[in-house]
Amino acid sequence: MYQLHMRIIAGEFGGRKLLPPPSERTRPITDRAKQSLFDALGSRVAGALVLDAFAGTGSMGLECLSRGARRAVFVERDPGALLHLRKNIAALSVESRSLVLPIDAYRVAGHPSLAGPEAGELAIAFIDPPYAHTEGGPLRAKLERLIAGLAVNALADDGLISLRHPTKVDVDFAIPGLRIGRELTYGSMRITWLVKGPEP
Repeated sequence: MYQLHMRIIAGEFGGRKLLPPPSERTRPITDRAKQSLFDALGSRVAGALVLDAFAGTGSMGLECLSRGARRAVFVERDPGALLHLRKNIAALSVESRSLVLPIDAYRVAGHPSLAGPEAGELAIAFIDPPYAHTEGGPLRAKLERLIAGLAVNALADDGLISLRHPTKVDVDFAIPGLRIGRELTYGSMRITWLVKGPEP
């Protein structure tokens, strides 16, 4: 039987357990990697508008809300993961600060929740696609278009996209206005930041 334990690491809901994905089709981030990532994000999270795309059961967005983000947009359309995501949001009583979009994540860049009145306010976008989507071909091209769309339509001037991918895959997207920021490696997994704005 598939079992996985997930929790909020720190903040208002630190230590609270989360319902995990109902199947092995998703790959939740480990506590160690999540702690390291949020240590690196630091003060970027408080007061931020964040996007959790390919959200699964919401681990990244809910961690942000626990640490003081003002609003999180979750994108997930797998029925099982979506059910657990909604239950996790309800268990933490953060419905008023959460928006769940049961749509294809590749369509979110133009969604009114990000490209409407709040266009240009997205501080952090967590992009965690199936690994096969990062490795080449039409799916990687779709991923690059998503990232470019977020950069143009939604991302704040100093915002960043946190892309999770296999260590063996290079992130060499040529997207105007985005540069490689930090690269955080955890075994066979890497998180690459694509940061909006000029080189520091």
